[in-house]
Amino acid sequence: MSEDTKGARNETSVEGGCMCGRVRYAVSITDNDGYLCHCRMCQRAGGGLAIAFKNVPKDSVTWTTPEPDYYKSSPIARRGHCADCGTPLTFDYPDSEHIDLTIGSFDDPIRFTPTHHFGAENIHEAWLDTRALPRKRTDEYEPLVKRWKDTIGKLPE
Repeated sequence: MSEDTKGARNETSVEGGCMCGRVRYAVSITDNDGYLCHCRMCQRAGGGLAIAFKNVPKDSVTWTTPEPDYYKSSPIARRGHCADCGTPLTFDYPDSEHIDLTIGSFDDPIRFTPTHHFGAENIHEAWLDTRALPRKRTDEYEPLVKRWKDTIGKLPE
């Protein structure tokens, strides 16, 4: 946590939400730390090998549109998502004062830096460092570019 000369926390308000825009939030954060959860429940809930999260106090989150829809993913936890577009948004224990927001749901996810792994017993090591793999930009993939241009006349922003 960062502090100014008066001892108060330096807070920044950031925003995020789901793909379709129905569920939106603002949250006060004091740092750009995030983490990757590799547990089997997160793998299944997110459809990937890990979910990137930002842990924050629940009282720092303001839902600027309706709250997410919740799924009780286990006897001890629930996951917030948008029922319209399916975007995973949160993970929390109802009896905790903290909540995890999915890094991908932030408007500016690039600001966050992973600081640790959780659920390490299920890490798929081959997927952690992929820097040596060939890369292709979406705006260079002609079949995708053609689909967008044929449909809306341009690439989406």
